Amino acid sequence: MNSILRRPQTAISILIFVVCFGGWELIVRALDVPPIILPAPSEIAEAMVAMLGTASFALHLGVTLYEILAGFTLGSIAGLLLGCLIGRYRLLERSLYPYLVAFQTVPKVALAPLVVIWFGFGVGSKIVITAIISFFPILANTIAGLRATPTDQIELLLAFTATRWQIFRKVQIPQALPYIAVGVDVALMMAVIGAIVGEFVSAKAGLGFLILQKNFSMDMAGVFAILIVLSAIGVALHLIVQGLRRRFIFWLDTRETLQSEA
Repeated sequence: MNSILRRPQTAISILIFVVCFGGWELIVRALDVPPIILPAPSEIAEAMVAMLGTASFALHLGVTLYEILAGFTLGSIAGLLLGCLIGRYRLLERSLYPYLVAFQTVPKVALAPLVVIWFGFGVGSKIVITAIISFFPILANTIAGLRATPTDQIELLLAFTATRWQIFRKVQIPQALPYIAVGVDVALMMAVIGAIVGEFVSAKAGLGFLILQKNFSMDMAGVFAILIVLSAIGVALHLIVQGLRRRFIFWLDTRETLQSEA
């Protein structure tokens, strides 16, 4: 209890949770809202407990997690490599980047049926959709991070006869790491959306497929339970990225602490 009081943000988070879900429960009960329209949190909790105890749910969860991680890995590698090339060579930025921006503006929901036709109805098409959606945040943040390197640092290293590769490896990459970390965080959240979008279009397994099944059977409590699971996946991935950021980009936390103290 004392530890909670020493961390007011934890107490505020708990209070928000209690107020939101407690108010939700009271409103649904008081207005007698039908479960098909808006189930009560207690009904959602019951549906989640029943769902988590089944072997089929573990299968659907495993399929979606595989699609998320595989698609994110593919998209992040492509975004990082292409971002480094565009960040280093102005010619590529002027000639190639406008086409990438134009491709990014195309709604991915509209692309999903085409990707399913091209790559089949299996897991591969969902991985491709997830990779496409998670590609651009890492690309854009990588380019922004490489461009954020102070000019005076580059000029100083050039004065000491440093090569372009040495400048890129020892100055530009460390400068870009906080930006890349933000891009990875956003891309992981987008990867969750990409996997579900792909499963909505065509799938035989996965949490998106399970949502469609429960929609057809009018099990709204089950739908909300799956949405909470997806939210938990997103929060867990976010916490993992934050932990890795604090582990490998430790100088950023030190700088933020000094700024807050100032």
